[in-house]
Amino acid sequence: MENDDWRAVHSAGHRNFIGGNDEYWERIGALQFAFLKAQGLRPEHYFLDVACGSLRGGVRFIDYLQPDRYLAIDKHIELIIYGVALELGVERFREKRPRFVVTSTFEFAKLGASPDFAIAQSLFTHLTLDDIEACLGALGAIAAPGCQFFATFFEAEAQDGGSNPGRSHSIDVFRYTRKQMEDAGAAQGWTPRYIGDWRHPRGQHIIAFAR
Repeated sequence: MENDDWRAVHSAGHRNFIGGNDEYWERIGALQFAFLKAQGLRPEHYFLDVACGSLRGGVRFIDYLQPDRYLAIDKHIELIIYGVALELGVERFREKRPRFVVTSTFEFAKLGASPDFAIAQSLFTHLTLDDIEACLGALGAIAAPGCQFFATFFEAEAQDGGSNPGRSHSIDVFRYTRKQMEDAGAAQGWTPRYIGDWRHPRGQHIIAFAR
């Protein structure tokens, strides 16, 4: 746990730190939840929130799912703590028993369950292609048969290898073509299904990967 992370989250606020003021917090959280329900998510499913942050979508999913069915990872323990304390509440945490793993290397196996559905909201927008493939590969190793994984990304019209930063970073923005996203999924054994515009307020598109 880095002291600088704590200071940054405290200074910006746990909502603003993940790029969402109160308006975006509500809109994006509600969008994720409505979208996953429309894709077939039910209370009995195991659901994985990849890079859950301070539970912008998580509070809705935790309320909806049966106890023990919400799974989440994030590399910032401070965001999870703020999310549980200020957004979810201790009483709901005890009732719903969400599972969290703090990791920057996609250690999904530590969650102890195989997800039926998963989402990475605004994660691939900060990752290199190598790290995107690492995420897809690690998730594929523990996903339930038929798992559907939805990931958002900023779509580029044409591939330009020099336009993205050289290293993954929580602040830097990465853009990829539809083909790059499809190829990354296929390389890790997923069947990609491009969806595109899903009314994200910041213009992120979305793609589905089926196992």
